[in-house]
Amino acid sequence: MVDQGSGVEIMYSDLYKGLNLKLKDLTTYDSPLISFDGKAIVPKGQIRLPMQSGSEVVEVNFIVVDAYSPYTAIVARPWLYDLGFVSSTLHLKVKFPSGDQIEKLVGSQSMARQCMAAAILHQPEVESSASAEGGS
Repeated sequence: MVDQGSGVEIMYSDLYKGLNLKLKDLTTYDSPLISFDGKAIVPKGQIRLPMQSGSEVVEVNFIVVDAYSPYTAIVARPWLYDLGFVSSTLHLKVKFPSGDQIEKLVGSQSMARQCMAAAILHQPEVESSASAEGGS
Protein backbone atom coordinates (compact mmCIF):
# COMPACT_ATOMS: atom_id res chain seq x y z
CA MET A 1 0.00 0.00 0.00
CA VAL A 2 1.17 3.53 -0.74
CA ASP A 3 0.22 6.04 1.96
CA GLN A 4 1.12 9.58 0.87
CA GLY A 5 0.20 10.91 4.31
CA SER A 6 2.59 8.75 6.30
CA GLY A 7 6.15 9.75 7.16
CA VAL A 8 7.44 6.21 7.79
CA GLU A 9 7.48 2.93 5.91
CA ILE A 10 5.81 0.10 7.81
CA MET A 11 6.48 -3.62 7.55
CA TYR A 12 4.12 -6.04 9.25
CA SER A 13 5.55 -8.98 11.17
CA ASP A 14 4.18 -11.62 8.73
CA LEU A 15 6.34 -10.19 5.93
CA TYR A 16 9.31 -9.76 8.29
CA LYS A 17 9.11 -13.43 9.29
CA GLY A 18 8.51 -14.46 5.66
CA LEU A 19 11.80 -12.79 4.70
CA ASN A 20 13.51 -14.98 7.36
CA LEU A 21 14.66 -11.93 9.29
CA LYS A 22 15.27 -12.29 13.02
CA LEU A 23 14.53 -9.95 15.92
CA LYS A 24 18.29 -9.49 16.38
CA ASP A 25 18.37 -7.86 12.89
CA LEU A 26 16.28 -4.94 14.19
CA THR A 27 17.59 -1.68 15.56
CA THR A 28 15.74 0.20 18.26
CA TYR A 29 12.75 2.34 17.31
CA ASP A 30 10.85 3.33 20.42
CA SER A 31 8.38 5.97 19.22
CA PRO A 32 4.82 4.63 19.27
CA LEU A 33 2.81 4.74 16.06
CA ILE A 34 -0.90 5.38 15.65
CA SER A 35 -2.73 2.73 13.62
CA PHE A 36 -5.57 3.37 11.19
CA ASP A 37 -8.04 2.58 13.96
CA GLY A 38 -6.49 5.19 16.26
CA LYS A 39 -4.69 2.80 18.63
CA ALA A 40 -1.08 3.26 19.70
CA ILE A 41 1.30 0.53 18.54
CA VAL A 42 4.76 -0.02 19.97
CA PRO A 43 7.07 -1.08 17.11
CA LYS A 44 9.29 -4.14 17.41
CA GLY A 45 12.13 -2.10 15.87
CA GLN A 46 13.51 -0.79 12.61
CA ILE A 47 15.45 -2.34 9.74
CA ARG A 48 17.05 -0.88 6.60
CA LEU A 49 16.50 -3.02 3.50
CA PRO A 50 17.01 -2.59 -0.24
CA MET A 51 13.77 -2.23 -2.15
CA GLN A 52 13.48 -2.58 -5.90
CA SER A 53 10.89 -0.65 -7.89
CA GLY A 54 11.16 -1.33 -11.60
CA SER A 55 14.87 -1.03 -12.35
CA GLU A 56 15.58 1.29 -9.39
CA VAL A 57 16.84 0.09 -5.99
CA VAL A 58 16.85 2.26 -2.86
CA GLU A 59 17.56 1.57 0.80
CA VAL A 60 14.40 1.92 2.88
CA ASN A 61 14.01 2.16 6.65
CA PHE A 62 11.06 -0.01 7.64
CA ILE A 63 9.43 0.20 11.05
CA VAL A 64 8.38 -3.34 11.98
CA VAL A 65 5.09 -3.75 13.84
CA ASP A 66 3.16 -6.73 15.12
CA ALA A 67 -0.41 -5.75 14.32
CA TYR A 68 -3.21 -6.89 12.05
CA SER A 69 -3.20 -5.55 8.51
CA PRO A 70 -4.44 -6.92 5.20
CA TYR A 71 -1.25 -5.37 3.75
CA THR A 72 2.27 -6.74 4.11
CA ALA A 73 3.89 -3.29 4.06
CA ILE A 74 3.05 0.38 3.68
CA VAL A 75 5.37 2.64 1.73
CA ALA A 76 5.17 6.35 2.37
CA ARG A 77 6.58 9.78 1.56
CA PRO A 78 10.28 8.98 2.17
CA TRP A 79 10.20 6.16 -0.42
CA LEU A 80 8.14 8.24 -2.85
CA TYR A 81 10.54 11.18 -2.55
CA ASP A 82 13.70 9.06 -2.83
CA LEU A 83 12.60 7.75 -6.21
CA GLY A 84 10.83 10.88 -7.46
CA PHE A 85 7.52 9.02 -7.55
CA VAL A 86 4.21 10.62 -8.39
CA SER A 87 1.33 8.55 -7.09
CA SER A 88 -2.38 8.44 -7.77
CA THR A 89 -4.50 6.60 -5.24
CA LEU A 90 -7.48 7.01 -7.58
CA HIS A 91 -5.70 5.11 -10.35
CA LEU A 92 -3.68 2.78 -8.05
CA LYS A 93 -0.58 3.81 -9.96
CA VAL A 94 2.80 5.38 -9.34
CA LYS A 95 5.06 6.82 -12.03
CA PHE A 96 8.73 7.66 -11.71
CA PRO A 97 11.71 8.67 -13.83
CA SER A 98 14.18 5.93 -14.71
CA GLY A 99 17.01 6.88 -17.04
CA ASP A 100 15.46 8.56 -20.05
CA GLN A 101 12.00 7.08 -19.61
CA ILE A 102 9.06 7.08 -17.21
CA GLU A 103 8.26 3.78 -15.51
CA LYS A 104 5.04 2.93 -13.74
CA LEU A 105 3.83 0.49 -11.13
CA VAL A 106 0.15 -0.39 -11.31
CA GLY A 107 -1.89 -1.76 -8.44
CA SER A 108 -4.83 -4.13 -8.64
CA GLN A 109 -8.39 -2.84 -8.14
CA SER A 110 -9.61 -6.27 -7.04
CA MET A 111 -6.76 -6.68 -4.52
CA ALA A 112 -7.39 -3.17 -3.17
CA ARG A 113 -11.07 -4.06 -2.67
CA GLN A 114 -10.14 -7.32 -0.92
CA CYS A 115 -7.76 -5.49 1.43
CA MET A 116 -10.36 -2.84 2.20
CA ALA A 117 -13.01 -5.50 2.91
CA ALA A 118 -10.60 -7.44 5.14
CA ALA A 119 -9.73 -4.29 7.08
CA ILE A 120 -13.41 -3.39 7.56
CA LEU A 121 -14.48 -6.90 8.54
CA HIS A 122 -11.56 -7.50 10.92
CA GLN A 123 -12.84 -7.61 14.47
CA PRO A 124 -10.05 -7.65 17.06
CA GLU A 125 -10.51 -10.08 19.87
CA VAL A 126 -12.18 -8.23 22.71
CA GLU A 127 -12.44 -9.70 26.15
CA SER A 128 -16.06 -9.64 27.23
CA SER A 129 -16.97 -8.00 30.53
CA ALA A 130 -18.39 -11.32 31.74
CA SER A 131 -15.10 -13.18 31.34
CA ALA A 132 -13.20 -10.22 32.81
CA GLU A 133 -15.37 -10.41 35.92
CA GLY A 134 -14.83 -14.12 36.41
CA GLY A 135 -17.91 -15.29 34.52
CA SER A 136 -20.50 -13.33 36.51
